[in-house]
Amino acid sequence: MAEDSELWNIICDGPFVPTKDLGDPVVAIPKTRKEFNDTERKAIEKNFRAKKILVCGIGPDEYNMISACQSAKEIWEALQTAHEGTTQVKQSKIDMLTTEYELFRMKDDESIQDMHT
Repeated sequence: MAEDSELWNIICDGPFVPTKDLGDPVVAIPKTRKEFNDTERKAIEKNFRAKKILVCGIGPDEYNMISACQSAKEIWEALQTAHEGTTQVKQSKIDMLTTEYELFRMKDDESIQDMHT
């Protein structure tokens, strides 16, 4: 269960990137693969597990859309945008449905059952 929440955190927050501090003023720069320790390797592997879980749950059309993504977070955001739309698209859908609801009326020649249907 703890691993599940860690994988979800990686999907939502992005992958762990090991860094080292250099210079004055101190600047954090990414480590090379040769500089990783075992703990950092395990943390990085979690991004690959999260990517694998996401990729295994999609079809070939969606795979083509996310194949260039480098992290589980990028894959998740691409899938969200594809299925839910951008914020602007969501707001347009809400406005359209609100208008449709406000214009909903029973017609003169319609029964209550027909209107409900």
